[in-house]
Amino acid sequence: MFDNLRAEIKAIKDKDPAARSTLEIFLCYPGFWALLMHRVSHWLWIHSFKLLARMNSNLARFLTGIEIHPGATFGKRVFIDHGMGVVVGETAIVGDDVLLYQGVILGGTSTEKTKRHPTVERGVIVGAGAKVMGNITIGEYSKIGTGAVVLKDVPSQSTCVGVPGRIVKRRGVRHKEVDLDHGKLPDPVADAIRVIEKHLQDNDKRFEILFEKHEICLTEDIRDEQEELEDLFKKDGD
Repeated sequence: MFDNLRAEIKAIKDKDPAARSTLEIFLCYPGFWALLMHRVSHWLWIHSFKLLARMNSNLARFLTGIEIHPGATFGKRVFIDHGMGVVVGETAIVGDDVLLYQGVILGGTSTEKTKRHPTVERGVIVGAGAKVMGNITIGEYSKIGTGAVVLKDVPSQSTCVGVPGRIVKRRGVRHKEVDLDHGKLPDPVADAIRVIEKHLQDNDKRFEILFEKHEICLTEDIRDEQEELEDLFKKDGD
């Protein structure tokens, strides 16, 4: 038991540069206590003390702001950073070395009493506010972007962003260290805007060549509209 506690504390220190001491983790990290209390709730749940398990999980939610159903399964060295608003459903499975940020929901999409919540495999990072819904699998060492809504399986070592979630990056290189830089994920919407911007600029150049060839003068209104469009795309690109 003490070896597991030491491993949990070491995982927090590895994943959170703000963690300065073991005492600080014990006193000030709600994610640590939520998981500690969940392991008690889960033991009660699998030994058929269902009501006690639910009461303990509700107490943990009241104290930490993190709601984990007693039936959910958690691996080792899981870290819930900040944690407020995190919800984990009954049949969810969270693997070893997973990192969850505040506001993450591992939710269900069915009313049937079957496996209806996600499976999050080893080393996955789920960004703040992301929603992973249904009986899907997030493959090992994948990253889910902030605010994403994931409704389909995500392959191992992939990056998923957007609403609904889309796979924007795949890599065959295994992560040996946790990459916390999930704020610099690809943005497919911004990429699409840049493509449209370049296309419009190319068309403007072609029109200018045609106008000069046929000696057609652009009116001031047209020029003003062009400048407004250029300013708009510059703002979107920023």
